[in-house]
Amino acid sequence: MRKTFRLAIILLLLPFIKSAATDSNVITVAKDGSGDFQTITEAVKSLPMFTYGRVIIFIKKGVYEEKLRIENDNVTFEGEDREKTIIQYNQLRTDWDKNQDPIGPGVVNIFADDVVFKNLTIENTQPQVGPHAFAIYGFGTRTILLNCNLISKGGDTVSLWNYKNGMYYHANCYFEGSVDFVCPRGWCFIKDSKFYEHVKTASIWHAGGYNKNQKFVIRNSSFDGVEGFELGRHHYEAQFYLLNCNFSQSMSDREIYRVTYPNEPQRNRSFNWGKRYYYYNCHKVGSDLDWFKNNLGTAEGSPKPAVITARWTFDNKWDPETTDKPKIVDYKIDGDSLFLNFSERVTIVGMPVLKLNSGAEFLFYSGGENTYTRFVSKSKFSIKDLAGLKITNKAKIIGTIATVNEREADLSMKNLK
Repeated sequence: MRKTFRLAIILLLLPFIKSAATDSNVITVAKDGSGDFQTITEAVKSLPMFTYGRVIIFIKKGVYEEKLRIENDNVTFEGEDREKTIIQYNQLRTDWDKNQDPIGPGVVNIFADDVVFKNLTIENTQPQVGPHAFAIYGFGTRTILLNCNLISKGGDTVSLWNYKNGMYYHANCYFEGSVDFVCPRGWCFIKDSKFYEHVKTASIWHAGGYNKNQKFVIRNSSFDGVEGFELGRHHYEAQFYLLNCNFSQSMSDREIYRVTYPNEPQRNRSFNWGKRYYYYNCHKVGSDLDWFKNNLGTAEGSPKPAVITARWTFDNKWDPETTDKPKIVDYKIDGDSLFLNFSERVTIVGMPVLKLNSGAEFLFYSGGENTYTRFVSKSKFSIKDLAGLKITNKAKIIGTIATVNEREADLSMKNLK
């Protein structure tokens, strides 16, 4: 009797139970008032202190004159239109240094992990060519930029600087700026992108001195800029890989180089690991240059071109291109409750209803903060029925970690005992 009464109370209270699940994990921003908020700043401020599951802030077309500070993990900022969804602000780094606000020195300032920007434009609109002017600045890890325009006339356009464990993935993007305008610290993988340089100083820069395996990989991308622009340089230990890249005729005949200060040797950074600049199948309009001839064989481990993927770049710590689904790796039955443990952190979208082969149903009760979820049964069930789990409503269970593709959980339990 007590068990039946308790289950009835649970079922009555389920709509009011607070958990990591929401009816929708999408917040809409629209300047015309047709969304949940009219500014991105308001949408960000509406987030709870901790976002354990993935939240999507969908931004409709418009020009958003805003500076953003992102402190919530697992947030995706998705534009309605890459060219017409624009986040912009006029901000010189030197001006911010003199009058520091709590937001940060960039247009977008990322102080969180697993943040994704996709299908939009971020522009620092300050008009000067050359001085530091960040479009994106931050210290998170597992940051994704996908199908975006990142624009500044100044230097350091995209400055992701988590030098200890920062991992960044960018694909199908357009980068524009001046000195060192894409300058990651840590691990970075870029593919299918375009770079445009406004001055002659180097386009790309890398700092990888904290861990010898840190590297900057660019695949299937093109470089252009003013006459005589340089490809790249570094001050700290660094490691560059460029594969299947094309350089315009404007690029200078100067290989990637280390910056030193002969008259101020105390400013020179350590250089114990030597020159690590590797190329494969790169070409320049007009004629190729000797310094970017194929030399992958000289890299540690002599990697083949096909091996150099995003996952390889990040030393198998993160695969942003994975399509693997979260899987159930363990479960527990406790009375009327079924506890499912997944292979990775999951986000609960809506209130999933699970159905078994026997017809028994489970209602979502709690979970989404980590790998564990709890469901409560409405009727009797047996262990043999668990192999037939499926969601019967429009709710979803998806992987939380930042990846290019949304990955719905695999509820198969055939291999579990």
